[in-house]
Parts: sequence; structure tokens; C-alpha cells
Amino acid sequence: MPRLEEIRANLVDRFQEAKEQGWLGEVAAIEASLAAAEQKLTAMRDVSARHTAVHLGMPDFRTSAGRLTSDPASGY
Repeated sequence: MPRLEEIRANLVDRFQEAKEQGWLGEVAAIEASLAAAEQKLTAMRDVSARHTAVHLGMPDFRTSAGRLTSDPASGY
């Protein structure tokens, strides 16, 4: 999300410059890009607010790595 926020801030700066210079076509294009960036940021914030991290535990790779032993003294 930080990268998208950086892009949005850059678009705001470009929008201001385009308005000051009277670049009407550029203003319209930046407005569309800005609206899309804001919509995407809102969607990303909504998704991150709904989802929480789930601890899945540490996998045991010994069986898949072929390191099982029948020796009870080894602890495996």
C-alpha cells in the first residue's frame, strides 16, 4: 500500500501543476488516474481491515525429506 500512496501523492502534485499550467487534457487524464488510485486504495484498506493473520504453525519437513528413523533414541 505504501507504493500506491506514493503514486497517489505524485498524481496530486501533477494535477496541481497541470491546473496551474492550463493543461486541460492532462488535468482530465490525471483526474481519471487519481480516481482509480483512490478507489484501489479504498479497496485495499477494506480488505486489510477484514482479514487478519492466521498462524499456521511450523511445518515438519522430516517426513518429506526422508529423514524418518525407527530409532526411538534419536528423538525423531
